[in-house]
Amino acid sequence: MNINGYEMAFDGEVLQRGFWLYVWEIIYQQRTYIYVGRTGDSSSPNASSPFSRIGQHLDFRYNAKGNSLAKHLSEAGVDPKSSKFRMLALGPLFPEQESFEAHRPYRDQMATLEHKTADYLRNMKFNVLGTHQEGIPVPPDVVEEIKSRVSEFLNHEIS
Repeated sequence: MNINGYEMAFDGEVLQRGFWLYVWEIIYQQRTYIYVGRTGDSSSPNASSPFSRIGQHLDFRYNAKGNSLAKHLSEAGVDPKSSKFRMLALGPLFPEQESFEAHRPYRDQMATLEHKTADYLRNMKFNVLGTHQEGIPVPPDVVEEIKSRVSEFLNHEIS
């Protein structure tokens, strides 16, 4: 019998609910794919943790919900079981809100941060999966800090 072993390590802070921005780096057959996402639902006041999004994103069942990364990988012909994954989670940038009315402005700011991050990476010639819609204006210094952190993350190789 040959028993495979795998390790996973993470900081417990990624279990915190709130508005997070995250960037996935996926390597498949020596090609790199990037996925940019965020927490903060479009239809409810929920803002989950990035850790909980991992399982949702990589749910390949036919009737799975919230699995846009899995769908994009499938469309790109990427076999996730033969891939290496790495994720950077930034946040929480804002706390989870009590009402949808209070949630909406933060969700819309996160949409803009997601959009600007994806555009930045596309301009850097990364293969970014999916589309990203801009929301409302965000402070330029926050965008620059995110670009810096993402650039640093993507300059490290997956081992």
